[in-house]
Amino acid sequence: MRQIVFATGNMGKLREASEILGDGIKLMTPADIGIHEDIPETGKTLEENSLQKARYIFNRKGCDCFSDDTGLEVEALGGAPGVYTARFAGLEKDFDKNMDKVLSELARQESRFPGVSRRARFRCVVTLILDGKVRQFEGALNGTIARSKSGHGGFGYDPIFIPDEYPDRTLADITEEQKNAISHRGKALSAMAAYLAGIS
Repeated sequence: MRQIVFATGNMGKLREASEILGDGIKLMTPADIGIHEDIPETGKTLEENSLQKARYIFNRKGCDCFSDDTGLEVEALGGAPGVYTARFAGLEKDFDKNMDKVLSELARQESRFPGVSRRARFRCVVTLILDGKVRQFEGALNGTIARSKSGHGGFGYDPIFIPDEYPDRTLADITEEQKNAISHRGKALSAMAAYLAGIS
């Protein structure tokens, strides 16, 4: 069984990745290998941030690892929050406040420009460092921003994102299995899983 460190402390992401990668991969967290500090994310793009986090793990421990960086890109907000998705409302990762800010910013735009688009997409870049070699995988999920929060599943911005595949529900309203089948991170991780299967 191959052991790979996933550069995250988010248990929702860890569970999602474990389900997609399957039984042949044992996932570990940075804490499992003695890394407890926050991993730097100072890049200006999702690609840069994803690579930075994976390199941090690899440079510290020299082990196989991967990381993801995900951005919510809202059309009417000029692609924001984008690379600042996790901390859109402030320095702390507070997704309730983040969602509130997206909804209020969109409401402000709609008051100025009636009929403004609520289209958005999630984009995810996964960076894998395996035996010292770097590969990146990408996935995207298109949809619209809801007018209010809905659902109790998922994490992050899921309660305000309506995927095109389920136009009457948010990501927080559908099952984890349904979400994994269509999600941006699911697509990127599935591409990585196919790559790993092909070299095993």
